[in-house]
Amino acid sequence: MNLHQMVEHFTNDAVKIANGSIVHDMHTPAEHLPRLREFLLSDRPFRENTINPMLPDEPIPNKYKTLQAAISELQMELINFFEVFGTNPHQTTRNPIFGELNFEENVQLLYKHALHHLRQFSVMS
Repeated sequence: MNLHQMVEHFTNDAVKIANGSIVHDMHTPAEHLPRLREFLLSDRPFRENTINPMLPDEPIPNKYKTLQAAISELQMELINFFEVFGTNPHQTTRNPIFGELNFEENVQLLYKHALHHLRQFSVMS
């Protein structure tokens, strides 16, 4: 995955799920959710080369022609995330891996996910 693909992945497979723009059926069996939520709420980072079981082996082709256009879409979806939860702070959105998440849990997941990719591209260590 290159930087452009990562930005589009983060937008479509993290932020749009967190803001409710995309809704998937649950992928994780209910009996595994407590362990995954424990990880989510911990300070432990995603392991390097963590595999998302919902993604194809090869990165999805870019939707946008430029990285800047992809970043603009990410920015709009992040604004939407804060507007959605600003309108209804008690709302939850369904993450297909971690289950129903409230605002704080979604922020935690987005933070972990972003750090994972920033480390992947050596932006942070």
